[in-house]
Amino acid sequence: MYEQISANKRKTVLLIFLFVLLLSAVGLAVDYFLRGGVVGIVIVAVIVTVSSFVSYFNSDKVALRVAHARPADPVEYARYHNLVEGLCIASGLPKPRLYIVDDPAPNAFSTGRNPKHAAIAVTTGLLERMNRVELEGVLAHELSHIRNYDVLVMTLAVTMVGIIALLSDFFLRIMFWTGGRGGRDDDSGNNPLGIVFAILGFVLLIFAPIIAALMQMAVSRRREYLADASGVQLTRYPPGLISALEKLKDDHTSTHFASKATAHLWIEEPLDKESNRGDTRWNHLFDTHPPIDDRIHALEQM
Repeated sequence: MYEQISANKRKTVLLIFLFVLLLSAVGLAVDYFLRGGVVGIVIVAVIVTVSSFVSYFNSDKVALRVAHARPADPVEYARYHNLVEGLCIASGLPKPRLYIVDDPAPNAFSTGRNPKHAAIAVTTGLLERMNRVELEGVLAHELSHIRNYDVLVMTLAVTMVGIIALLSDFFLRIMFWTGGRGGRDDDSGNNPLGIVFAILGFVLLIFAPIIAALMQMAVSRRREYLADASGVQLTRYPPGLISALEKLKDDHTSTHFASKATAHLWIEEPLDKESNRGDTRWNHLFDTHPPIDDRIHALEQM
């Protein structure tokens, strides 16, 4: 288990490093075509950074509002509160705010910028279908996301995807309105090496947003494996989470109040689950979560 946790952390660091390299390559490509477009790049980067900074401090409120979550009454949902309190005592975490989403699909998510400003939301379907041990496994998974600062990692990934997409779109629009010159007024078009750089840069700017989105999904998937392992470490009972995941796998209802922007927060893929069924890797290429069978197999090896 500890080896898996360490491996997931290393892979996440590697993916963030690749994000930085891709962002740098896109910035250099834009600068190459525009000759002095650094000022524009800085302006775009500042705008995206400021907007992401504001979003970061309000991410929990936005996610809860999108999910139509309401505060969980301590009396009506006593089991929910008791399980979270016990897990918080065991992990040393402060108790997060607890919410309910009125949805028959079993699912759950956590949000918040740090353990002191965190919240957990579960659907009514999850509370109805999970027994106490299974629900404890799910809640331990969500608390692990909070303890591992996964929201911080995902916010960083989303920010970089946004910057890369904006830079690429900014350049391609300029190319369209300037007839393909992109602001260049030198004679590099007669230089074979310049032509090669131009082609490579153009291809990079077209495919960079797709590559960045795939890398973002990879980061999200790695965090799910890590949260599974950390949750089992917290409960010290792998069969609880395994049983919960098996129930989630057998359920094919989509979460009504989920969106693409918040899909990575839920414990399993909340959107269009029917179209993502199948065993081939291509079926799961654009999922925000790894296949549940793979997650169950990893937990069974612990």
